[in-house]
Amino acid sequence: MTAADIPAVHELERRLFPVDAWPLQMFFDELAQAETRRYLVAELAGKIVGYAGLMCIEPISDVQTIAVVPEQEGRGIGSALLTELIRESRRRRADDVLLEVRADNPRAQQLYRRYGFEQIHVRPRYYRDGVDALIMRLRLGAREPDTTPREADRP
Repeated sequence: MTAADIPAVHELERRLFPVDAWPLQMFFDELAQAETRRYLVAELAGKIVGYAGLMCIEPISDVQTIAVVPEQEGRGIGSALLTELIRESRRRRADDVLLEVRADNPRAQQLYRRYGFEQIHVRPRYYRDGVDALIMRLRLGAREPDTTPREADRP
């Protein structure tokens, strides 16, 4: 995602999440934090049909958003976006990937479960319309321990 993509992404955001849409400026603010963020778009015939974003502050990655236009659901776009967010989490050395998903969105929950996410908590009435959020986690595995001798351990 680039700054030039934001108007189209925000239009989709308002269409797909009318109750909980992010303000336009939030997308610009997120892109400006490249050291801890990664945002992607999926395009079909030059038109944005999906987008996703990740925040990673080691050792945790958090999926900030992921969306696909309804007319393109079931074509692997969400899977491709999620796969890249998980890859990015690994590149950034995250141990876990977390996300919130609406309790009334079984399709998204199923996607996340296919990738190995498990529900670890519920946030009651998290969304503006009162729907609960399920917090899900994917364990990427503990990193290899640092075996480099510390200065204090050297003879």
